[in-house]
Amino acid sequence: MIESTFPLLSLTIVLPLLGALATGLATNNRLAKYIALWVAVAELLLTLSAWWLFKPEDGNRFQLVEQRAWIPSLNMEYLVGIDGISVLFLPMTALLTVLAIAASWTSVQHLHRLHFALLLALEGITIGVFCALDTMLFFLFWELTLPPIFFLIGLWGIGTLRRTAAMKYTLFMLFGGVPLLFAFVLLAINHATEVNGALPQNLSFSLPVLLATPVSEHLQTVVFVLLLLGFAVKAPLIPFHTWLPTATMEGPTQITALLIGLKLGIYGIVRFTLPLAPSAAVGFSWILGILGAVTLVYGGLIALQQSNLRRLLAYASISHVGLVIIGIASLTVQGIQGAIFQLFNFSVIASSLMLIAGFIHQRLASTEAVHLGGLAKVMPRLSTFYFLFMLASIGVPGTNGFPAELLLIFGALSAHPGLGLTALAGAVLSAAYMLSYTRRAFWGPITQTAVSQSQDLRPRELALLCIPALLVLWFGFFPNTALSVNQVAAEAWLSRLLEPPQMPNNDVVGLWQGH
Repeated sequence: MIESTFPLLSLTIVLPLLGALATGLATNNRLAKYIALWVAVAELLLTLSAWWLFKPEDGNRFQLVEQRAWIPSLNMEYLVGIDGISVLFLPMTALLTVLAIAASWTSVQHLHRLHFALLLALEGITIGVFCALDTMLFFLFWELTLPPIFFLIGLWGIGTLRRTAAMKYTLFMLFGGVPLLFAFVLLAINHATEVNGALPQNLSFSLPVLLATPVSEHLQTVVFVLLLLGFAVKAPLIPFHTWLPTATMEGPTQITALLIGLKLGIYGIVRFTLPLAPSAAVGFSWILGILGAVTLVYGGLIALQQSNLRRLLAYASISHVGLVIIGIASLTVQGIQGAIFQLFNFSVIASSLMLIAGFIHQRLASTEAVHLGGLAKVMPRLSTFYFLFMLASIGVPGTNGFPAELLLIFGALSAHPGLGLTALAGAVLSAAYMLSYTRRAFWGPITQTAVSQSQDLRPRELALLCIPALLVLWFGFFPNTALSVNQVAAEAWLSRLLEPPQMPNNDVVGLWQGH
């Protein structure tokens, strides 16, 4: 681990929380908006500086580490840091928050200060999820994401069942949190047992320590199942996916853009599930691959039947999650790099498409294809951005979706031809449902008066979409900008799974002390 002399990561967590407090206490709505926007921009600059300070050649080590005692009696610590797997998600979280605030600028009609304060609070908490290296600290941030999302969906949703959607989301996430907590406690107790220590003095919730602690085959199986179950709910994977289409249809589009853009569940699987139970992960990788394949095909087939853009994007997101899981299950460097890159792409592509769906809904009060038709004629600027993000979503060369899907498919083919063919089938399905909706909604004659009178993108909306559009093209033509950051980390991650540490009990503490 490489410790930091300046608490940069703590600042990235605390700044949005302080900004949320300042936004909530602002004297008027206009001031609250500008406070939220400038705090979000400052947060983006901070996270970019963390990326700049990150050393890719040491990507397998945790960097910018900060360590403080938190609950000493249980050996819980405030331990944060980043590596090649997590570093990219910090600036993308900050960028999505900036976009969400800009998209909400005129669409929020009541409780403005609370709305923008909750967005900033959610940002700080999500950054904490990506930085936490203590399992209990991670769990704390994980659970703290629930209140902001509950209120953001329930109070500012655009559907009549928004409160039901908020409650459904919360109950699903609470259900998923139980096995996570149980697994983390089991691992902490196992550490105390391995070092021949006493409880609770020798408990450990530190991820670096737990990674270096041997775990029996039986306990690995239990931990693997518990962690996979907990993170599968958030991902979401079949059959825990039903909350996402509901939240997408009922919640505000800027919030659903965050939900489908930031795949915290998949991050949890990569960060905790497989590395903490490496032998079980290798042994059950075929189950993980089948689960990914079923999710990929099921989500694609259901998306093919959708006539509403928001619901289509929800099922497309579920299908893409299945593709990422196939890449992870391949247990190849190409597969894991493609999976991390695709998670990064989720933040850019899926969120931008959802924001565009929000712009359409604001103008026409619907994203049903039957209420649209001919949008490209009256909204050329919006249509141009839509086509770019749509093509990126289906992995057309020249966009960032292409290298990610290519890596995932190569990884799947090298692991098992059946998985590779399923990944290819998923790519065909993706093209089918996206092009089908595009033909109905954007081409053809204009049949609705409201469509013919619609306004194209406003300057603020145009500027908002330019940033992710540039990222789509940049990472499409120069994918190594992102891939070079996580290559060392991906190789180390895979090495740990294929060669799990086997060491005497008394060496575990020594490894931690010598990092």
